[in-house]
Amino acid sequence: MLGLSLPRETYEILDRASPIEMDLVTHDVRKYFQMLMGRNGYVLEQICSPLVVHAEPEFEEIRSIAMRCITRHHRHHFRSFASHQWDAVAGSSAGTVKGLLYTYRPLLAGIHLMREGVVESNLRRLNEVFRLGYIDELIERKVSGDEKQLIGEIDMTFHTREFDRLNAALDTAAVASGLPEDVVVGDQLEDLLIRLRLATLDSRLQR
Repeated sequence: MLGLSLPRETYEILDRASPIEMDLVTHDVRKYFQMLMGRNGYVLEQICSPLVVHAEPEFEEIRSIAMRCITRHHRHHFRSFASHQWDAVAGSSAGTVKGLLYTYRPLLAGIHLMREGVVESNLRRLNEVFRLGYIDELIERKVSGDEKQLIGEIDMTFHTREFDRLNAALDTAAVASGLPEDVVVGDQLEDLLIRLRLATLDSRLQR
């Protein structure tokens, strides 16, 4: 950060050859904060996830700030993710049950976020709210077999209607949402970023 050139801000590792598949993406904290302020849904879901292996003390502060980064514009993230998954499922004879579930998860998560202002990415928990019988059936089908099993005899006409219905519900929820239009936590994130940078520098100087 002190030289003429900015350091590399993102590192990615994709290893499918090892016994345990690794798909790892890490970002410099500055870039991560910029992504959060840019209404990046992936970052928001990561920060709010209950699946945290290790967290520094500042992580809870990041989570608190992230809650104030949620806007009604986050619906675009969930819609885009769902549409991408739907194209892969409906536009191919190789569509999978997993792909269909990955289509519904962002739609239900987006609607729930717009209505409640709460990030929930677990499809089982989401369906405790939405109570869609076919979601439970798809989950059980995935759990009981290969997650990449083909859709087979599933009625895609029905799921096309549901896909369209839930997209419309997401739009309606966004219009009625009490979530703000803009993110207004730039000062808090900048303050935290500077403290993190200085703490890292101090730690290195003491070595």
